[in-house]
Amino acid sequence: MMRPAMLWLMIGFLGQALFTARFLVQWIASERKRDSVMPVAFWWLSLLGGLTLLSYASYRQDPVIMVGQAMGLVVYARNLMLLGKAKRRAAGRRRRVPSGTAHDGAGAAGPHWRDRADRARDVLQDEV
Repeated sequence: MMRPAMLWLMIGFLGQALFTARFLVQWIASERKRDSVMPVAFWWLSLLGGLTLLSYASYRQDPVIMVGQAMGLVVYARNLMLLGKAKRRAAGRRRRVPSGTAHDGAGAAGPHWRDRADRARDVLQDEV
């Protein structure tokens, strides 16, 4: 039978591995794009790693790590919310343009419609 201390140590290392993996995901995605990008997987790994490390810090009763991880979780969750909102907004815009028609950037959608939609798609594109 595994001792509780050993189990929590493994949980702590798992959290650290998830948190470190986010940097690898971001690096690989940026190298593929030849530009600095933040794939959605970065934010999910941040959230999962942060939750796991917060659990470990709670077990260890370490207020410094607990405060740091808790504050980060707010940022990670908010970024995921913003990305979800942008994705829904982009999907709504796609539904408004009749399929099979070329959009030249003029008309009701305005001259910059295509630029905004392209940027939203690029932001939402998950590289990994």
